[in-house]
Amino acid sequence: MKAWLSLGANIGDPPAQLAEAIRRIGAHEAISVTRQSAVLATKPWGKTDQPDFANQALEVETRLEPIALLDVILGIELDMGRVREEVWGPRIIDIDMIAYDRVEMQTPRLTLPHPYAHERDFVLVPLREIDADVANWIVGRKPPLP
Repeated sequence: MKAWLSLGANIGDPPAQLAEAIRRIGAHEAISVTRQSAVLATKPWGKTDQPDFANQALEVETRLEPIALLDVILGIELDMGRVREEVWGPRIIDIDMIAYDRVEMQTPRLTLPHPYAHERDFVLVPLREIDADVANWIVGRKPPLP
């Protein structure tokens, strides 16, 4: 199965942290990184009084189901020092699952495609670089109801 991830960082050494996250994702036995976008410098979204972000998109091939893949990426964030103190606040690394094939799901832990991806250029610009069809599918759908 294919999945598309969005990575971001804005404290520490963001380009190095993105590279390390990609290395860790690709090192997992059930995940292969197949495409990655260039790193994009972006202004913060939601909470604007913080440093600019470095953002990147990945396409991965995986044998993991969506929730299992989510657990892996959350574990990588934790291992890299991610602390969730503030919504949309500064972060050493952020890894979001944007889409998993064309799966549409809504659970307490995961909504696919990502419920805000269609309105965030820092997600869509790098995603379009690696897979414009997936980006267009996300933009063309109505977001899930709460």
